[in-house]
Amino acid sequence: MYCSTISQSKSDTFTQCRLKYNYRYVKKIEEANVKADAMHFGSYIHKIFEEGVEATTYKELDELASNLASEYNFDDSFAKKTSGCLKNFLRLNASLPEIGQTELVYEVSAAEGITLNGIIDRVIKGTKGGYLVIDYKTGKREKSKFDLFDDEQMQGYCYAIHKILNVPIADITVAHYYPISDNLVSVNYSPAQIGAYVRKKIDQVWRIRKCTNKDMLPSRNMFCNWCGYKYVCPIFNNEQVVAKRLDEAGPLPKRK
Repeated sequence: MYCSTISQSKSDTFTQCRLKYNYRYVKKIEEANVKADAMHFGSYIHKIFEEGVEATTYKELDELASNLASEYNFDDSFAKKTSGCLKNFLRLNASLPEIGQTELVYEVSAAEGITLNGIIDRVIKGTKGGYLVIDYKTGKREKSKFDLFDDEQMQGYCYAIHKILNVPIADITVAHYYPISDNLVSVNYSPAQIGAYVRKKIDQVWRIRKCTNKDMLPSRNMFCNWCGYKYVCPIFNNEQVVAKRLDEAGPLPKRK
């Protein structure tokens, strides 16, 4: 099964359920819209922070939030958190040496014929030449520094900045920022950790390449209830229903 580039989302999907990987990345079948309120709220806050990164007042961010609200769907329990997130975001910005770069899209080489890709929420250059890589998180569970040491997504971001900006790994700090609590959790990785991460991704690409359609079987797991392919999954539907729905399913919409 051909694979030349891998993101953390793609990697996680292959680990969680190979059938889902096959539907999304090989057959490119459209997913059902099953976004939960928390996911909509997270996307909403990310969009405000992306478009409002240069805002210096709460009024500016609040007006932006009001203009964007109709594009997302979440209940009042989430909406009440917005004000605190905006205020905390302004405090974060005031503490940083520059606005930096937002929504950095990257694709970097891991080995011959294999690349790693992704999108980084924000990259800040420090006054002493190092870099801070920030990933915004709006979930309930906050990761500790210990958790972040094993976070493959952040390891990937560190590797990407190392390759793109030619900066030593030791000079890159990665962090989760939690706007609900105004908590910034940061860590630094060693070159050995990042090297192990890259080797793991290369190995996974080769495992994907060795797969055939008969290897792409469904796996029941904790993510099933949020899966956009549940409607064409043989675990939850009989064979005839799956076949009919697959025949009717359209392709994934092209990303802008």
